[in-house]
Amino acid sequence: MSDFTHFNKQGRAKMVDISEKNESKRTAVAKTSVEVLPEIYEKIQSGSMGKGDVLSVAQVAGVMAAKNTSQWIPMCHPLSLTGVDISFSWEEKANSWLLHIEVTVKTTGKTGVEMEALTAASATALTVYDMCKAIDKGMIIGPTFLLRKTGGKSGDFQQEQFIDKN
Repeated sequence: MSDFTHFNKQGRAKMVDISEKNESKRTAVAKTSVEVLPEIYEKIQSGSMGKGDVLSVAQVAGVMAAKNTSQWIPMCHPLSLTGVDISFSWEEKANSWLLHIEVTVKTTGKTGVEMEALTAASATALTVYDMCKAIDKGMIIGPTFLLRKTGGKSGDFQQEQFIDKN
């Protein structure tokens, strides 16, 4: 097990030593969605949700989550992020609406920002759920996934399964 960098010689989890790695520009994009009832969609769009502007609050929650990922995920390194951008789009379904959430996180550093992007996407979706749960506790979150990442020793990655072909 000592060959795998996430384990020490005793086979126990450890934070990976990145002191010898080179700095590079790194970007990660994560996506998730929240499926909501038409009533929730209308209230979010009209700004009439009782708890306030759902998407603004969710966006702030996502940025805060990205900045604090190392406090949530035990083996994550604290990172100095250079940018966090969260965007929303809607897709109408037969009896519901899908709120698509896309998070882009950037840094220049010795380790990637995949966990920061995924954590931000999750926190954004959870905040939407929290602000709308009085209307419907049956909202569905997900799938949540890494869409792409750039930089670092392992190079670029793109999730082909979820790429929009249009």
